[in-house]
Amino acid sequence: MEAACTGVGAGDDANANADALDTCKVRALIVQRYAADPKAQAIALSLFEKTGTVAGLLAEQDMDGAYRGRLHLVPALPTGPHRQHLRLAADAVLDFQAFFSAIQGKASGPLPFRFQPLGLRYFESVKRRTPSAVAVGWTVAYNVRGSLFTSPQRTRETLFHEVFHLNDQARGWWSTRALVDVYRRIVARCGTDKTCLKPYAPDSIVVRGPGGTYYAFMPDNGVTEYAADVAKRYYVEHRAHLRGEKVGTPFRCQRPENAEAWTKVVDEFFGGVDLLPPCR
Repeated sequence: MEAACTGVGAGDDANANADALDTCKVRALIVQRYAADPKAQAIALSLFEKTGTVAGLLAEQDMDGAYRGRLHLVPALPTGPHRQHLRLAADAVLDFQAFFSAIQGKASGPLPFRFQPLGLRYFESVKRRTPSAVAVGWTVAYNVRGSLFTSPQRTRETLFHEVFHLNDQARGWWSTRALVDVYRRIVARCGTDKTCLKPYAPDSIVVRGPGGTYYAFMPDNGVTEYAADVAKRYYVEHRAHLRGEKVGTPFRCQRPENAEAWTKVVDEFFGGVDLLPPCR
């Protein structure tokens, strides 16, 4: 690797030279990591070159999965039969790029939401399909056997949810301060009753099994997951709107609490840009 990058970035600009050398080293590492699967290698290189996102491996570890129980996570390279998950993630990140370009065009200033570059760390959960993803430190860990990664749409939406977590973390868990009141009011009214929660749920995902309810309102999840699902709903509805697709009744129009949470998330993370029609 060092030999391959020798002489890269030679010149008078020290910062530019260092950046060029770092880029060369990362590219060489990607080439080495994916050497056994040229197709996966090409996807990983293209993703890095277009977005700065690096697809690698999560270290083996045990995880406290809360209501999921104790989980054992092991590295799983997205090659061969798992290559589809590298493609799904790459397509999702590129979709975010196009989406935010369109939203930025409607904003009065730079959008305060980071969606690239990211670290992607692939793993599988031993004898389990959860969690599908974990987000920390501008890195999203992706489970190649995750129950949510079944289609391009589900992958886009799951990764957007996780990237929101990263932005929320970077703000010192903004959601725990800004949305906790509205979240508690909803939970106080409905508890975990799915019928009561349905109009307040930003997403249709339900946790199955005893005590299961909408993912955004699982007791062990709390307001941070609710916030990430509100942000995901923003992406889903605005992506459809920008593509000329039917949105239906906007989430913010279904209940006053939805509008309250929506407005706070949109103002904090998406520059106040709301392209959906007014509520009737």
